[in-house]
Amino acid sequence: MRARLFVPMLAAALAGCSGDVAMIAASGAPRAASTEATPDAGFDPFGERTPAAVGRREVIEHPTLAEIMAPGDLPEMALGRRDAPVTIVQYASLSCPYCRKFQIETFPLLKAEYIDTGKVRYVLRAEFPIGKQSGVATIALRCASADKYFVLYDKFMRQQAAWVSQEVRPEAVLGVAAQVGMTRAQFDSCRENRGMIGKINAIKERGRMLGIVGTPNFFVEGTLVKSVIGIEEIRKMVDPILVGRVALDATTKAH
Repeated sequence: MRARLFVPMLAAALAGCSGDVAMIAASGAPRAASTEATPDAGFDPFGERTPAAVGRREVIEHPTLAEIMAPGDLPEMALGRRDAPVTIVQYASLSCPYCRKFQIETFPLLKAEYIDTGKVRYVLRAEFPIGKQSGVATIALRCASADKYFVLYDKFMRQQAAWVSQEVRPEAVLGVAAQVGMTRAQFDSCRENRGMIGKINAIKERGRMLGIVGTPNFFVEGTLVKSVIGIEEIRKMVDPILVGRVALDATTKAH
């Protein structure tokens, strides 16, 4: 039975991303359990909760790939072949400048080299809002049509300066969402959709249970990476897995 740990949670909102840049060992390998408190761990961007109401969160110390990929209440947003040999899952906050850096500098290379070539299945879980304004944008992102999800995500990233703020500014968020065809009526309806909001919160809570402490955080074929990574780091992690899969396939065919 895998060890599980409990992390106290504080109800506080942050405007940016986590500063944690540690890289965690591969899933299943021995590693020390983190017991540090995460400032935004109990923060609900859609309604205030006290620390007492939040309670203590159970965190899976060594999540399996099956646990990481367990389906939630909202459809998974992914690019690439379903049977790709490597799966990369990214957790992101729309207001995170480090997520913006990854999206602009690294993602195009990741897509061209690995996703479009069938080597990587990329899953984006941008439902990890940090701050209320980020929460409003996350609602808009999920209420947009599915075929606009990645387009709108990219627009939120590239236009952060136009809408990110400490205070809630729905008009600024709508200004970005409208670029993919979202109307005010749709936007206002989404903001009142408590069912959708609950499902978004569930994605973030599930991420916390898997060990996500900030953004961007990644699972690369089950290995949790708590840092901003570039294409070189991705190559170092993904290429050996691909080589191993090719060798395994060759051995299997030989027998």
